[in-house]
Amino acid sequence: MDEEQERPTNQETIEWENLGDEASFVEQYLVLKEEEEPEEFGEAESSKDSLQLIRYDPLRHYLLEISRYEPLSAEEEQELARLFRDHQDKEAGRKLVTSNLRLVVRIAFLYNKVYANLMDLIQEGNIGLLQAVRKFDPNRGTRLPTYASWWIKAYIIKFILDNFRIVRVGTTNDRRKVLLNLRKEKRRLEAQGIAASSGALAEALNVSEEDVIAVESSIQSYDLSLEQKISEDSDANFLETLASTEELIDEKLASGELKNLVENKFKSFAATLSEKERIILLDRLIAEEPLTLQAIADRFGVTREAIRVSEKKLTDKIKKYMKDAFRDLREVRFTFSEQ
Repeated sequence: MDEEQERPTNQETIEWENLGDEASFVEQYLVLKEEEEPEEFGEAESSKDSLQLIRYDPLRHYLLEISRYEPLSAEEEQELARLFRDHQDKEAGRKLVTSNLRLVVRIAFLYNKVYANLMDLIQEGNIGLLQAVRKFDPNRGTRLPTYASWWIKAYIIKFILDNFRIVRVGTTNDRRKVLLNLRKEKRRLEAQGIAASSGALAEALNVSEEDVIAVESSIQSYDLSLEQKISEDSDANFLETLASTEELIDEKLASGELKNLVENKFKSFAATLSEKERIILLDRLIAEEPLTLQAIADRFGVTREAIRVSEKKLTDKIKKYMKDAFRDLREVRFTFSEQ
């Protein structure tokens, strides 16, 4: 993420009331007293006649833990940020992080309707907070919570895009941009009386039409388990309909045996050739970097045409020899490229 691009506006504090009902819900958790903390499947009420277990709530437990860390004043934040930036003071960095853990929770609640596992969102948001603390510049006049909110949202959104479905939809920055703004741009264009075609959307979002089409196609499709049955009346699943990309074991064995047989036959055939014919065979016909006709002609002091005629006779001889050697096989083709 580009720091300059993601730099927040120069406001002094985050206006938490703009976060909506979710923020109020978080505040209700954060004001819980320590004595209200539930047991971890421990005894909630014990008597001779009754024994009750309370289920452990990891979210409530986490919120109680972070409620111990109070937000920093602007002066404290500036001092700690400079200590961390200039001297890599780990304790200063820890205080900057812990004082903003509530911010991560508040932002995570905004995306809870999109992704159900809130603890996962909080975890990703915390990673974004760590990145914000590393890059925060106290000399820019921006409060850390304001700056960090951009990084927290970015990490949470990327996590949702990567995990919302098994098959990823937003695989590039442009496609993430399309995914996040597609509906809004469609409504805007339609409100202006413009048909929301893929070309118009691509122009509005400054991306390629191919990206718009790919994202729209992905949104309209859905994940399908390969173990799902093809139909109610069939026991076969979709996995069984996929063609195997691996060579069958008997085909591997057959191709390996054929390769060895061809190599052995070539060795036997080469032993029957003259020196010039062996040079043409090994250094031209089957070489990875074949010699030219002129190079072989110069070696034997003959013309290029003479070597070409010798090569033609040799290839005919090879074909006849191999045809006789593999007469039991249905079809074997030998092809030599002309240089």
